[in-house]
Amino acid sequence: MGVIAWILIGLLAGIIAKALMPGKDPGGIIITMLIGIAGGLLGGWLGKVIFGVDSIDGFFDLSTWIAAIIGSLILLALYRVITGNRRHA
Repeated sequence: MGVIAWILIGLLAGIIAKALMPGKDPGGIIITMLIGIAGGLLGGWLGKVIFGVDSIDGFFDLSTWIAAIIGSLILLALYRVITGNRRHA
């Protein structure tokens, strides 16, 4: 897959992760999209390392989308933990 495809998957995965984990995020939609892009890469890497599968087969493969969404959820949760402490301090 090309870079443009990864960016598009990341943006959509970030939006889906935000819908699955509603709440207030200090970064807004731009940070959520960046988290989605990084989450897509993280999800693909974790799928390869943990399960030994090539989770980045193609744009329309379900495994690609699942990996990107799970990676985005992980990063969004970590982001909330890290920035949540700063907001209340």
